[in-house]
Amino acid sequence: MSTYTHRTETRAPINTVFNWHERRGAFHRLTPPWEMVLEKRADPDIPAVGSERVMKFVMGPAKMTWHARHTIYDPPHSFGETMLKGPFWKWDHEHIFEEKDGITTVIDQIDYKVPFGFLGEIVDKVLGGRLVKQRIDRMFKAREIRLQRDLQAHGKYRSMPRKKILIAGSSGLIGTQLVAFLDTGGHDVYRLVRRKVENDFEIEWDPDNGVINASDIEGFDAVIHLGGEGIGDKRWSKKRKEKILTSRTGSTALLAKTLSQIENPPEVFMVASAVGYYGHSQEENLTEDSELGSGYLSDVCSAWEKSAQPAVDAGIRTIWLRTGIVLSGIGGALGKMLLPFKMNAGGPVASGKQWMPWISMDDQIYSMHELLMNESASGPYNLTAPNPASQKEFAKTLGRVLNRLAIAPLPTFVVRILFGKMGVTLLTQGQHVIPSRLQEMGYEFTHPDLEGALRDTLGMWKKE
Repeated sequence: MSTYTHRTETRAPINTVFNWHERRGAFHRLTPPWEMVLEKRADPDIPAVGSERVMKFVMGPAKMTWHARHTIYDPPHSFGETMLKGPFWKWDHEHIFEEKDGITTVIDQIDYKVPFGFLGEIVDKVLGGRLVKQRIDRMFKAREIRLQRDLQAHGKYRSMPRKKILIAGSSGLIGTQLVAFLDTGGHDVYRLVRRKVENDFEIEWDPDNGVINASDIEGFDAVIHLGGEGIGDKRWSKKRKEKILTSRTGSTALLAKTLSQIENPPEVFMVASAVGYYGHSQEENLTEDSELGSGYLSDVCSAWEKSAQPAVDAGIRTIWLRTGIVLSGIGGALGKMLLPFKMNAGGPVASGKQWMPWISMDDQIYSMHELLMNESASGPYNLTAPNPASQKEFAKTLGRVLNRLAIAPLPTFVVRILFGKMGVTLLTQGQHVIPSRLQEMGYEFTHPDLEGALRDTLGMWKKE
């Protein structure tokens, strides 16, 4: 039997910190950003005694089940759970909350037994306990960072009323984290889904056929639309390109028109867009005032943004989120790059001079929250870090973070053979985009530099 203890200090009242952990979104916010974890079942009254959660951990080609039951619930002082099924022979985790002089300390105490019994314990001891402890250390450092940053972000607007928010595209990389973040902040978050609803916080619609029940979306304070067919998922056939366009314009137009006609429209309508609006450009410092570019992605983004016009005409505060390359350890552009880089097969693509207007997932979520809560925010905003990187610089930095070589080139002709026009557009072209309007409103970036963002995203911190 081994015991692990981790202490996290936060400048927030004990009730605020405990309530944050009680919210359903805490599960996704506390999951390390490099871990692929799928929640299969979760009782609605978690963390009450007897409530259970079942999840799947994805590790390479394998999936492992983790089934836990909550056994302790003493708000706002403690709650705890025990593992019923999972990779350990025993795992009892108690979360203890203590407050002193305005600082709340979260004490995570875990009693565990490694798998494979006596043999597993011998192997772990021979390695100095490193196999398990290093993994747990990384996990809890990520949890500590996320908790402290989330509480700070929510604290800025703690005096404002909580909002009733409807989100379309809530199951994607960004949507999942946005829902979780807003939920832990005490907001009432509802999902707009394309299937039969499974709980009271879901609303069904069918944007492909222009179907939505207007009465279902009455009375929301904010509506956020993040949906759209994946741009980099498949080669761009004529049919695929049309689907990418219509999945965005059709659904956005349907929402905007419906919101403009209901009796109680939202105060704000936030719509996804992308830095592709500016087209391929080597010009530096593109801002929200820069002209529309040329090419397929520019055409898509332009039509996408115009489809929200009915909301603008109805006087709804409308925001377009011109998002860059969002860093995620489990998907998106970075997620696809990790395997070749870990195998020392990563490196510059094409000339390597093309710009990559990246943004960390935390800054993506926190900047959206800032725009949501700031009543003076409207119009287009570039959601990118203030320091774009060239593709060559990005590859070099990622290699350094992973302690791997980053010298294997990927010429343009190979990109064209492997991925077609989609690959050429997404991998060999770029824009030097600056988040001018976010900076003007005083938004402070959590990750202004690329290396810090990658280290937090992948849990590859330098040894202290």
